[in-house]
Amino acid sequence: MCGIVGIIGEQDVAPLLLEGLKRLEYRGYDSAGIASLSNGHIDRRRAQGKLVNLAEKVANNPVTGTVGIGHTRWATHGLPNERNAHPHATDKVAVVHNGIIENYAALKEELQGYGAKFETETDTEVIVHLVTYYLDQGQEPVAAANATMDRLTGAFALVMIFAGHHDLIVGCRQGTPLAVGYGDGEMFVASDSYALAPLTKKICFLEDGDRVTVTRDSVRIYDKDDKVIERDIRITKQSGAMTGKGEYRHYMLKEIYEQPAVIGATLSSYVNASTGKITIPDDVLDVMVKAPRITLIACGTAYYACMVAKYWLEQIARIPCEIDVASEFRYREAPMPEGGVSLFISQSGETLDTLEALRYCKRQGQVIISIVNAIESTIERESDFVLHTLAGPEIGVASTKAFTTQLTTLACITLAVAKAKGSIDDAKEHEMAEALRHVPTIAADILSHDEAILAIAKDVSEARDVLYLGRGSLYPIALEGALKLKEISYIHAEGYASGEMKHGPIALIDDSVPVVVVAPGNDPLFEKNVSNIQETVARGGKIFLISDEKGAKALKDQSTWSVAMGEVHPFVAPILYSIPVQLLSYHVAVIKGTDVDQPRNLAKSVTVE
Repeated sequence: MCGIVGIIGEQDVAPLLLEGLKRLEYRGYDSAGIASLSNGHIDRRRAQGKLVNLAEKVANNPVTGTVGIGHTRWATHGLPNERNAHPHATDKVAVVHNGIIENYAALKEELQGYGAKFETETDTEVIVHLVTYYLDQGQEPVAAANATMDRLTGAFALVMIFAGHHDLIVGCRQGTPLAVGYGDGEMFVASDSYALAPLTKKICFLEDGDRVTVTRDSVRIYDKDDKVIERDIRITKQSGAMTGKGEYRHYMLKEIYEQPAVIGATLSSYVNASTGKITIPDDVLDVMVKAPRITLIACGTAYYACMVAKYWLEQIARIPCEIDVASEFRYREAPMPEGGVSLFISQSGETLDTLEALRYCKRQGQVIISIVNAIESTIERESDFVLHTLAGPEIGVASTKAFTTQLTTLACITLAVAKAKGSIDDAKEHEMAEALRHVPTIAADILSHDEAILAIAKDVSEARDVLYLGRGSLYPIALEGALKLKEISYIHAEGYASGEMKHGPIALIDDSVPVVVVAPGNDPLFEKNVSNIQETVARGGKIFLISDEKGAKALKDQSTWSVAMGEVHPFVAPILYSIPVQLLSYHVAVIKGTDVDQPRNLAKSVTVE
């Protein structure tokens, strides 16, 4: 989950490392650090908290040198403090690490037996002591690094520099991403191509098991048996420009307001300009139409996109679907049908749980289709087919525009497959395609309710617990709303299918627990929602109704607060009703004074199990 960068060249390395870390801060911001070689010696600066703290420390106590490594941390082992911050080092080697060393406890005990003195609570520290042990045995740096890598188990990416060796960086990839950038008299290593975009356009992506030695003029990639491996060098499509907040107070708010535009851009990639029909690539359509079952797998917010897609694909396209949380899926050892399709969703394309589930499905002979937002990701490279959402860079940790563009892509897939299978006729296809076409305009109109939601957020911010309810394809939106509130405001929130309230959760209801209900008045299950709302009100619950004018009028007497939007087609309601729950979470978090874009304990790209 952490971000790592290594640079070797002719110019002062510290500013370049800090720039690379700034672009990697979405991977973690518990602490940060850099190390360089100065007159043959390892010189480190580390700081707890955001990268700005490290930058201030470097400004006050500069680091010199032309070779160095940097790290921004999402804590796994040990508290997020300066002592546990990377790079970890002895007087002979410095290491930055993304991932988890599963056998660190046994290695630590062994190394303590050799006299190693541990100063941190991290698993990473065993790496520097093990490399140092091999160096003390007379091995050269590359050999010592390789001997160390042979001993490690887990998922990890490592980058190392060595005292006295100003023209050497050693790295490896085992389960978590690492890319190499090629320059003229300089070379770069980083967790992803986005970090390298300002430095070079020539990128090589390492694969699992790859090791690499980098000098100013050469890159050597090899395996654990020292066999040289050729990896394609490609021209990255990443932009070197940093994304700014513009006029907005937070990235999250900017990204919420970008949704009409990015949903429109995503739709335009699937709409046939001459016919107005929704299309997806023929090869993707063919395998999905023939599939006996589609398995949808993701984590977090992307998993809720899978939940919505299950409703769509089963009800509209009439294809049996299963959905799974990626972190649990592969451990079930699920039997997969012959000719089955597995569909994976990930904003970053690097989510390790999702990637490992993908690999399981691949071993089971499934056709792999992935929906990703970030380009040039590991999930993209390991999939049979890839569909890109066009959300653009999403900086806020709590996903907003990536989620709605995922839903938009899934809606387009559903319509294309349903028509190809004959599950819907021309008239129904036209009706639903028209509903999709109008989503960007309606999304812009929904944003006009921002002030009304802000007023309600002031009351919600005082709650300790909040419940979210929805039915049918809006049940996942209730789950997503609760997740957003938890993520950025730190208020305990839970989402439920409305009909499940009477099976237990209603015991939580009193006048101190706001209940957010997502219930359009034209939804086929609206009357069922009304009954569930009445059950809640009868127990003293306070209802915040997110609906349309018809729904708000019908539930006027039951609602403490309400937001009445324009009428939307039930098919596209999950896309559009995501926006008000995002705004509610955002405003509650701002009122409570939390860090909206970088909430505590979270990271944007989850590359550890």
